[in-house]
Amino acid sequence: MTKSVKHPSFGLLGAAVALSIGLAAPALSQQQLSIATGGTGGVYYPMGGGLAEIINTHIDGYSATAEVTGASVENMGLIATGDADLAIGLADTVAQAYSGTGRFDGQQLPMIRGLASLYANMVHIVALESSGITSLDDLRGKRVSIGAPGSGTEVNTNAILAANGISYDDIDEQRLNFNETADALSNGDIDAGFWSVGAPTSSIMNLATTQDIVIIALTEEQLDAAVAEDGTFARTTLPGGSYTGVDADITVLGIPNVLTVSSEMSDDMAYSITKAMFENIAELQAVHPAARETTVEFSLSATPVPLHPGAIRYYEEIGASIPDKLRP
Repeated sequence: MTKSVKHPSFGLLGAAVALSIGLAAPALSQQQLSIATGGTGGVYYPMGGGLAEIINTHIDGYSATAEVTGASVENMGLIATGDADLAIGLADTVAQAYSGTGRFDGQQLPMIRGLASLYANMVHIVALESSGITSLDDLRGKRVSIGAPGSGTEVNTNAILAANGISYDDIDEQRLNFNETADALSNGDIDAGFWSVGAPTSSIMNLATTQDIVIIALTEEQLDAAVAEDGTFARTTLPGGSYTGVDADITVLGIPNVLTVSSEMSDDMAYSITKAMFENIAELQAVHPAARETTVEFSLSATPVPLHPGAIRYYEEIGASIPDKLRP
């Protein structure tokens, strides 16, 4: 599936994005590919930019650009409408889109296919040390950024709060992207914010250089409740030292991020992208350390929807065993 970009936020924006990540303007004779990512303060955008550069360098005749979007929920819609060729999304959002549940109740998108799982997000709940907020329950009555509209962060936030008996009626919810959340915390406009993002992430790193921050740890009971609410959650560790002033390891909820395409993409194209990414993974790792998790093993264990046949061709070519649930 290759075409000129049709989404109103693409087009000239795509060219600007290409320039901003150091890519040459595409030749007119090349087929254009659009990669839907997220906001500039997260990990999707640099990962998408790194993947675009791999495509531009290693797949003849194609030129890709990373697009700034509202992230996971919006990205699944862009794949469904053909306004993006590739998109990154949180595993729970991707699974909901494929099955027509959750945020996609009544709007099933059965064309969603996986190429790979890239890395695991970690859910960060961040406040300023001066706020006095030390627990999830302390968020009641507070101004809380729950994530940008249409983002996986918002989906994750809702699941964590609901699992632990907190509704949006209990907080003053603000729907802000990562950079906006960091700025609002710094300015005192909100009391806490959620990030579902690869660690470390630039927006929190920048905040921690100017403010004393805390990352709220969930209790064992709260972690258990969230995992029971959303089976794509898993416990993982945010290493101490990831952010200035946060010295101890913190157990947080992790969730995979999936590189998705439409079932309408040609098998050859899906194969070529999957092959180029894995054969040149060091180039993606140089863009962001989260790509150290981008492995065949992680992809085959963490992808929540069927793989595209072109991706399966690559995995079988290198001798990997494909679980039955990942076959379309």
